[in-house]
Amino acid sequence: MPKDFYIIMENLNILYVGRQLEILNTVIRVINKNDHWNAAGAMNIEEVKSLCKESHYEIILLGSGLSEESEFILRCFLEKNSPSSVIVQHYGGGSGLLNSEIICAAQDYKKRENYNY
Repeated sequence: MPKDFYIIMENLNILYVGRQLEILNTVIRVINKNDHWNAAGAMNIEEVKSLCKESHYEIILLGSGLSEESEFILRCFLEKNSPSSVIVQHYGGGSGLLNSEIICAAQDYKKRENYNY
């Protein structure tokens, strides 16, 4: 059994943040194909703040269309309010790349969790 098997099978909450609605919907649909992953999407900082009040996200994917200023504000908010979350810059690509990014981020999250980040 691969060493990453336990991470793949673990329930993860994943937040995708991006400004392009079609891409946001596609990414969420692809993530939610995995029965153990639960994805939500946000298009701006206000939506991120609202979602982060409702749930904890182990992984936060930053997608396309975010300005440098928006990304900076978003990262500052997340580092303060959700410091154990792993933030990943998602540049696109196929579902295989997305799944790999999530698995790598889940490994990073587990390391942080084990060290009581």
